[in-house]
Amino acid sequence: MAFSRDGLARIGGANSDAGALWLYKSSADAAAAINTAGYFNSASAELKVGDFMLICDSSNVHVISYVASNTGGVVDIVDGTTVSATDTD
Repeated sequence: MAFSRDGLARIGGANSDAGALWLYKSSADAAAAINTAGYFNSASAELKVGDFMLICDSSNVHVISYVASNTGGVVDIVDGTTVSATDTD
């Protein structure tokens, strides 16, 4: 599938000198697809190198990542770390 702007929300970083924190939720794509270089190209004007990303994919997999590069046209994020928890109740 493809990036959906509706799934991207800035949730931190109040000024241009501070990094931002973004939340991205995809109901159609797996984490591997979201991690592909170029996936976030439509948001290249907003995403800055070093911005953190909290990602939830179509299978409810949660990943912490960050923007590794942004050429102004091609955005690439790192593979990130999958976050999981075990319910002990």
